[in-house]
Amino acid sequence: MVGQSEGRRAVLLEPFVHQVGGHMSMMKYDEHTVCKPLVSQELSFYESLPLAMRQFTPQYKGVVSVHLKKDSFGNLTLLASPNLQPEGCGRLDNTSTDIWHKYKRAASTSSGTELVKRCHTQLTKTFKDSCPGRMRLRTDLQYCTDSLLEDANRNQTEKNSSNPWGLHCHRQHLNRMSSKYNENKLHQFLLLENVVSKYSYPCILDLKMGTRQHGDDASEEKKARHIKKCEQSTSASLGVRICGMQVYQADAGHFLCKDKYYGRKLSPEGFRQTLQQFLCNGNHLRTDVLEPIIQKLKALLSVIKKQSSYRFYSSSLLIIYDGLEHKESTVPLDNHLQGHFQKTNCTTSHSRVDVRMIDFAHTTFKGSKCNHTTYDGPDHGYIFGLENLIKILQNISEGK
Repeated sequence: MVGQSEGRRAVLLEPFVHQVGGHMSMMKYDEHTVCKPLVSQELSFYESLPLAMRQFTPQYKGVVSVHLKKDSFGNLTLLASPNLQPEGCGRLDNTSTDIWHKYKRAASTSSGTELVKRCHTQLTKTFKDSCPGRMRLRTDLQYCTDSLLEDANRNQTEKNSSNPWGLHCHRQHLNRMSSKYNENKLHQFLLLENVVSKYSYPCILDLKMGTRQHGDDASEEKKARHIKKCEQSTSASLGVRICGMQVYQADAGHFLCKDKYYGRKLSPEGFRQTLQQFLCNGNHLRTDVLEPIIQKLKALLSVIKKQSSYRFYSSSLLIIYDGLEHKESTVPLDNHLQGHFQKTNCTTSHSRVDVRMIDFAHTTFKGSKCNHTTYDGPDHGYIFGLENLIKILQNISEGK
């Protein structure tokens, strides 16, 4: 622990490079923590989270104050003001702040690709020097996508070192904040567990769950818009639609990305094919993670069925596994060791996959501080989506 004067130094928030969906920018606070703008309804959910659901949600770590910073060139950054911060980490000196400003300026233009690369490398080195042994930025990750990285002629541009959707959300968020608020305005952000920090190459599927997406507080115009999106996508037919995806392609050495616009266009068969693509590393189907994912989804289904009055409108479900494949031992085992091996292998596989619910700004439940309507029984739209998701994954597992 450090003293009060040390602890109050601002933390420069970075875009979270593994954000694959959503419209609100997710920021990286430190290696194991992300943050997002506080919404009272979401805070209410985390503060009264049922015990049974904790394994399926990010750990809630508190609230932090954030303010916008603009330099003389008009470059925008976000700074968090924590009460206490581990000594020597999470702070940038003037040199790295200047590098980050250049990075922001380059990222906001279509012609700054080379500058972005140079600034990203410089910033990485600065973090290495200031936080020995706690590397924050990854420069070995490359991403390509079907939509955001295509030019006007539908040609794929060069690969990026961050998921393009996350940077897209980040730029929009900074622009919104700068147009609405002055620099001295303090904003409250939620601090949440970075659920992908333990993965070398996190493969992430962001699924919008349920047959209804609008919250109880939605205007008639917004309600009609969301209903139309559901009707025209797999939200209505399956109770689930793809909101974003990144999957590591071992053969090519980069991530393949899909965004929410791609997900909205999918038919039920297209959804199934994309789900299979999410489980394929470019060489083969990742059967080692398929069964553990199904088991975790079944466990979540059992929990959701018991949550009376909860409605998880507009929430997402993340399915995560490591793109770095762990090879199992092929050494023959004695019969009496076979059962032990199978148990150990199952446990190891489960630790390499994760299933987490996120985004609870429109979640409602009995006793919620922001409750608009009280519902009886579990969220049947969410359950419908989970059951279909499990069924499709089981069919993929059985080769159907």
